[in-house]
Amino acid sequence: MVAIKKFIRINERIRVPEVRLIGPEGNQMGVMTTVKAQEMANQFELDLVEVAPQASPPVCRIIDFSKFKYDQEKKEREAKKHQRQVHLKEIRVKPNIDEHDYQTKLKHALDFLKDKNKVKIALFFRGRQMEHVDLGKRIMEKFIVDTQNEGLIEREPMMEGRIMSLVITPK
Repeated sequence: MVAIKKFIRINERIRVPEVRLIGPEGNQMGVMTTVKAQEMANQFELDLVEVAPQASPPVCRIIDFSKFKYDQEKKEREAKKHQRQVHLKEIRVKPNIDEHDYQTKLKHALDFLKDKNKVKIALFFRGRQMEHVDLGKRIMEKFIVDTQNEGLIEREPMMEGRIMSLVITPK
């Protein structure tokens, strides 16, 4: 995923006739012409930065642009830290699975759900096992019942060729 950089206009690049100005200490200085606002920024030896271009008139602030840019990047990094990516974990089973193996797979599925990951249960049929799809449905129903405390069914069990699959999301 590519991050889209927002273009921020500063100093002479601000081409609107009037702006609402905020001073270096954060105080409101009122609506004035862009030229006058630029002169005031030069008096403070700082930059005139357009912080809200969608407002009417646009809001500009007298600040040090490099410090402003650093603070913006710091906020973006902080927001990125708090993002959580949900991964899809797959568990593969067969229709003739033993009880102990089933319990092991179930434990893995519950661990994945506790870690806030989605779980895809894929049940593979081989050869003549296709004649006993009902066995696969029973195993899938057992997974649904055993994981209902930790997760919700996102996609019901369905056949895709020789594979029956179901997706469970964490609660």
